[in-house]
Amino acid sequence: MPSKGRKGPATPGLSEEERLLLMQQKLLVAEEQSKKKEDVLRQFLKDKLAKEEHNSTINANRVNMQWRQLLREAKAKELRRDIEILSQTFERVVDCKDHVIQVLAKDLSEAEAQHAHALRSHLHNIDQLLQVQRCRLRYLEEDYNTELEALKKEFETERRMIVEQHAQESRYLEDVMLAMEQNVGESDYEARLEFQSTRDDIKNKNLEEKHYLRVQLEGTVEELWRRFQQELKSYTEATEDRKVAFTALKQKDEKSSQEIETQMRKLQKIQDSISVLKGRLAAHLRDSEERNRRLREEKEVVLKQLQKLKSQMSQARAQARSNLAKLTLDSSAALKELNRVEKKAARILRLAEMCRKLETEEEKVLPFYTSLLSATEQQEAQQVLWEKPTEPLAQAMQDYAGLERFWQRYNKVRLEQLALEQERAALDQDNERLRLLLRQYLTGVSVSEEALSQPNTLLILNHWSSRGSALPAPAPAPRPPPCIIEAAHIASHLL
Repeated sequence: MPSKGRKGPATPGLSEEERLLLMQQKLLVAEEQSKKKEDVLRQFLKDKLAKEEHNSTINANRVNMQWRQLLREAKAKELRRDIEILSQTFERVVDCKDHVIQVLAKDLSEAEAQHAHALRSHLHNIDQLLQVQRCRLRYLEEDYNTELEALKKEFETERRMIVEQHAQESRYLEDVMLAMEQNVGESDYEARLEFQSTRDDIKNKNLEEKHYLRVQLEGTVEELWRRFQQELKSYTEATEDRKVAFTALKQKDEKSSQEIETQMRKLQKIQDSISVLKGRLAAHLRDSEERNRRLREEKEVVLKQLQKLKSQMSQARAQARSNLAKLTLDSSAALKELNRVEKKAARILRLAEMCRKLETEEEKVLPFYTSLLSATEQQEAQQVLWEKPTEPLAQAMQDYAGLERFWQRYNKVRLEQLALEQERAALDQDNERLRLLLRQYLTGVSVSEEALSQPNTLLILNHWSSRGSALPAPAPAPRPPPCIIEAAHIASHLL
């Protein structure tokens, strides 16, 4: 390429091209170095990313191992506590069973009688439940049949109405379709007639305008041809001398044109070489620009991927940190809740143990007492239980039907508490009455101004004192017998 440049007439242009080539080589070397640096940086970032992923995997495995170890320790402690509780419960149950076996060995005959009585009452309850269920099924079947008949009648009526409405709408749509077809046919015929008339008018008007323009243009062309002939004749007469000079100049021009052509060929060769060099330079510039653009795009893509990976890593770290904090909070909350439940269970077990110590022999053998209601009252209570509740309180009580035994024992204890409170109140009244009598007796025995000023029981004649004032006759307060009412009976009357 430089040898071709030396053959041309323009020496400064060749030095400029060499300088451009040298600059292009320097740019290529710089681009190769930048590309190598980008490759090294990309490889370094890949290695760093792989190392970070490896470290994050190892740290996650370590955290999982430590968390599993903590869970194993907590589970082991929980299992030890459960084993201790189960061992205590087992020992307590074994003691209770031994005691129950001893009591049952003594009262076997009484237990058999109670069993027979319970069996008879159970069979009687089952018969009543079967009767109630049969009545309920009969009522449900009657309701079902009546509702089925009503639904059949309603379905037939609605079906008949739908069929009539469908037939009416079908007739209406047929009439509408017929009217629309007639209207469309009439409008189509009128539009066709109007189109034919308009087309004929436009055709006639165009023919007239065409004939008029043809006549006008023929006159104009003849006038222009006449003027052209006159001008041509005057031009040839005026340019005869100039024509001779033109021929001489034409010959001279041919010689000059040949010389110019030879020079132009040389210039064309030089221009062709210059254009080839410019094309190569432009191609190299385009290639370099394209390569630079690709490298910039790759660099932007790599930077975007790097930023994306950094954001993902930061999000993953933040998510892991938040998950770890949440897990820590949840574990602490779970431990607190488990401790609270454990304390509550231990308290319940202590209370149950204390209550079991206070149970009588009869309560240990028969923890659930038999009902004191009559057969009629029991039947009424069963009917009330079978009825569907309407009030919110009764509906809420249906959800706790499984605690019936617990509430039975609780009601028994509550009734016994109320009976003891009533008995204590009666004993307090007796105690107050005896204290009053004792105080009156001691006041009557002692002699003092205060005693003489007050009614004296020793100077009473027919409930009248010596001072003429009436004394209140002490009326014995009979102690009322304890009234025992079953809680189920009260609940049936309340509901």
